[in-house]
Parts: sequence; C-alpha cells; structure tokens
Amino acid sequence: MSQGVEFNRLLLEMRSMQMEAMAKGKPQEVAPAAEGMPSFSELLGQAVNKVNATQQTASEMANAFEIGQSNVDLTDVMIASQKASVSFQAMTQVRNKLVQAYQDIMQMPV
Repeated sequence: MSQGVEFNRLLLEMRSMQMEAMAKGKPQEVAPAAEGMPSFSELLGQAVNKVNATQQTASEMANAFEIGQSNVDLTDVMIASQKASVSFQAMTQVRNKLVQAYQDIMQMPV
C-alpha cells in the first residue's frame, strides 16, 4: 500500500508544479528542495527501484516454487506476481503522464 501512497504523492507534486507554472506564466528559477524533502528525481528513482524490487521478489518466489522449495506457497507466489504486475502498470501510467506533461509543455507558446 505504501507504493500507492508514494505514487499519489508524486502525482500531487506534479499537479502542484503544473498549477504553479500555469498561474505565474513566466519562467522562474527552480528553487532548491527544502531540507529533508527528497527532490522529484529522487522520488521517481525510488519508485522505479521499488517496482524493480517487487518484480525481482516475485520472480525469485516463482523460481523457488518451480524448483519445489517447501517454504514457498502457490498463493504467496501468485500474490507477489499480482503485486509486481499492478506496480508495473502504475509506473507505466506515471510514465505516460510525465510524457504527456512534457509534450504539453513543449507545445506551449513562448
């Protein structure tokens, strides 16, 4: 559930940045991130790394089940696989939104 919270936080930050840009209309210098708060690129990198870790965990569990390890249950493997799938789909949607935002910014009149 924490991944969903992080994606929501990331989307909220993107929306607030978009609103600021629309309201001001003039380009301004990017302010440094407040101390203790990670930057946008750090948040995005952490999200990608968590999706990757989720996928690797699901793959390891599937391999362990396939070779017959007794401590791995089929239901756990399926749940891990679905978590990896959902997190990857969410990351894909975030990527699509970022690409769309970039394209919108590039099409703005100067």
